[in-house]
Amino acid sequence: MPQEPHVALANSEQLAEQSPHQDIYAVIDLGSSSFHMLMVKVVGGSVQVIGRVKRKVRLAAGLNDDLVLSRKAMKRGWECLALFAERLQDIPPENIRIIGTATLRLAKNVQTFLKEAELILGQKVAVISGEDEARIIYQGVAHTSNSDSNRLVIDIGGASTEVIIGAGFNPILLASLNMGCVTFLERYFADDELSEDNFNQAIAYAEQEIHTIAKQYQATGWQLAVGASGTVQAMQEILVAQGKDEVITLSRLEDIMQQALACGRMEQLTITGLSQERKQIFPSGLAILIALFRCLNITGMTLSGGAVREGVLYSMLPQLQHIDVRNRTVKSLMVRYFIDEQHAQRVADMAVELAQQLQSRWDLNKFEGLSILRCSALLHELGLLIEYKNHHHHGAYIINHSDLPGFTRAQQQLVMALVHNHRADVSRDIIARQTMTSVLLTVRLTRILRLAVILSMRRRDEVMPQVNISSKGEALTLKMADGWLEQHPLMRAELEQEQEYQQLAGWEFVFK
Repeated sequence: MPQEPHVALANSEQLAEQSPHQDIYAVIDLGSSSFHMLMVKVVGGSVQVIGRVKRKVRLAAGLNDDLVLSRKAMKRGWECLALFAERLQDIPPENIRIIGTATLRLAKNVQTFLKEAELILGQKVAVISGEDEARIIYQGVAHTSNSDSNRLVIDIGGASTEVIIGAGFNPILLASLNMGCVTFLERYFADDELSEDNFNQAIAYAEQEIHTIAKQYQATGWQLAVGASGTVQAMQEILVAQGKDEVITLSRLEDIMQQALACGRMEQLTITGLSQERKQIFPSGLAILIALFRCLNITGMTLSGGAVREGVLYSMLPQLQHIDVRNRTVKSLMVRYFIDEQHAQRVADMAVELAQQLQSRWDLNKFEGLSILRCSALLHELGLLIEYKNHHHHGAYIINHSDLPGFTRAQQQLVMALVHNHRADVSRDIIARQTMTSVLLTVRLTRILRLAVILSMRRRDEVMPQVNISSKGEALTLKMADGWLEQHPLMRAELEQEQEYQQLAGWEFVFK
């Protein structure tokens, strides 16, 4: 006769103590909509995701008006945790954290759920307050997204929405609002109608909640707004699928709402870019997001790389805390792919020097262009570990398919384009596909990186040439010291070849 999950796994703590997997960590988030498990391994000074498991539990749907959680909802949760428990057996107990959020905060009979859940998992579950959840979300964003400015962070959950302003790794304002995708689904879209009346009621209630914090948040201010939830990810996926860039705006959200209204009913909801998995709670998340944009006067928002699970994770990794996220990611890739660090830095320094000479005529700071150029220079030889001839293609493939904390998806695509085009033939198609930047900025950064690589080709600091670069419109002129090219015929040959490549791409380049 098979054992119950909690009986079969009750000795998981003893099994984990014998495990050699000391560098593997797991975080379980018992959310109001879904239960998530994140598993990572620390590799080369960064975290490598080795597993993600997500199950729709819709715990908040089982919470009645008296805040009592139904047995049916609890059973859905326990069944999910039995699946998670199997993956925890080989992980040291001290490397595991399990948290419960809004629904478990609210449920009066939460102890009934927790008692069985802890038996199944062989671990304690920490039910965190709304303020703690907001603080942890901010840490998750801070450790996966790059910004030195004040930023507004929004996380729309199943039963609560967290709104945070912070700078660097420090939160400044924290709020947890009583509204979420699942609770709004039950309250405003239970009839499956996608009507103006349903949307307007949902938006109006959300606006009431947001008005309690709006004045303080607007007075504090921010330079960057990021979303850390599935709702924001869904909106971004829709925009990109419909040929737009990744920046979410109020007008774009209202356009998406019109697309939803045109469908009429939930079962007929079909929007280009919207995944089947998110359809059910999509309208309620959209209504909340529209209300946030209206009440807080948000002009634009992008997607963060992390949230509550990542915040919990980094709390277990003190060696990775309070380090520049983008630099940490680049350094980790350099270690893992055996990049010649000294030469990469040489190319990066040359690229930055050229960019600074051109800055007065070419606006390269837009979209953090100079930072992206530097990172691309440091990673330009990423593909050499595979083979030389097409190493720029291999490097671009690795970047395109890697998890890169500190870079938005559009920034990651820009790094990929620069690495792909740093030598040999230029792929205009890859440049044209950039969504975050103008094609012009991508072209300018590509041209600078290509020249930096050529000028550093001797791989020795003492033979680096002194150069002056200038632009007239998009035409580039590179000047060397008198007689230098005559003394370095190979460099001259490389620059002549580069001149041909740039002419084929439609770019004017001369050197003297």
